[in-house]
Amino acid sequence: MTKDRRKVYMVAGFQTVSLGSGRKEFHPKKPRPGLEEYVREAGQGTLKQIGGGTNVDEGVISNFMAARFNRQGHLAALIPSVDEGLRWKPCCRVEGACGSGGLGLMTAIKSVLAGTAEVVLTIGVEVQNTVKAVYGADYLAGAGWFRGERKKGHAYFFPSVFSDRAGAYFQAFGREKTRRAFARWYRNAIENARLCDTAQEYHNTAEDLESLALTEPNPRAFVDHLNVYDCSKVSDAAAAIAVVSEEGLKRIGVAASDAVEVVGWGQVEADLTLPPEDLTRLETTARAVRKALESAGISLHEIGTVECHDCFTISGLLSVEAIGLAKKGEGADYILDGNTSRTGSLPFNTSGGLIGWGHPTGGTGVRQAVTVWQQLTGKAGRWQVPISSGRPYALSVNMGGNDKTVVAIVYRLAGPL
Repeated sequence: MTKDRRKVYMVAGFQTVSLGSGRKEFHPKKPRPGLEEYVREAGQGTLKQIGGGTNVDEGVISNFMAARFNRQGHLAALIPSVDEGLRWKPCCRVEGACGSGGLGLMTAIKSVLAGTAEVVLTIGVEVQNTVKAVYGADYLAGAGWFRGERKKGHAYFFPSVFSDRAGAYFQAFGREKTRRAFARWYRNAIENARLCDTAQEYHNTAEDLESLALTEPNPRAFVDHLNVYDCSKVSDAAAAIAVVSEEGLKRIGVAASDAVEVVGWGQVEADLTLPPEDLTRLETTARAVRKALESAGISLHEIGTVECHDCFTISGLLSVEAIGLAKKGEGADYILDGNTSRTGSLPFNTSGGLIGWGHPTGGTGVRQAVTVWQQLTGKAGRWQVPISSGRPYALSVNMGGNDKTVVAIVYRLAGPL
């Protein structure tokens, strides 16, 4: 990446409530917002902060599986429904399974870099509570290789895929301590989510979270090595953020102090048709993070907070190792030592992550960027963590499928223009 490129910023983040089981207002038999309502709420939440749709040059919407969950395709044409000022503007939809949101951000970043846009409205959305869980699990299995994996896969396909990773990790590095690290990860996620009023687990009142998370997996009812607390929940939500240039910041009248600068990124794709060479390593994630840090020109020790893709507790632990914070087999120790908690040396997933905040698959990468923007600009409210001058950067890592599509982005608080 050339160092003389245009500067790129993100600003005006917004996320809806992450709706699903766990929220008091959720009831599977009562009417709920649909795909269109979530797109409009998130998009309008961002546009109100940047002067409306007339200030936007392009729109991007990221989504994974609306064609099955909602029987709706052609999502780019929903963007003009957000605001009259968006009619006749170029828009596109991107998809990369659970990494769709990260790809949406990269699409917007590249438009700004190319000079085809100064302001890009980026929306991520998924509405999944439309079918029973086992059917939804089948839809989400589309993130794997259908011909080679799905036909012989478990009914709960992706829980089973990551259960296999957990089982391999148990065999290689021990079960008892690893399970305790999973439980600590769950506890951290829920404690963070309880501070964020849009999080799916905001209303969670369980007292002994780690004991709950240590419930023994039941392979006859679910999968071999994970229980339901090890998994992110089915979530309906949307998030939006504006990706802008320096000229774009001036146009929308937003101070640099209210923006984050995108200083580096890594976008990496693995072969969907090949199984992982090592179930105990997230190789694609490791490569994406390495590229992001190299392009930003910083070391890992300058990162002050991380948003990682903890679709399962095992993916949280493996992310710690893939990012480079712990050696292979030592991720459990890093977590159990308290490093990833909100009071630890490197707070992870401060609004709850996928397990605590929720995982609207196509929207997660955008929501991660919103969380980073809130933290670095001091807009996180009750769930704010200190960002020191010695560690002023943030990292987000959005993963699609079984570590196949990964987007890692490095951010810092923008300085004076």
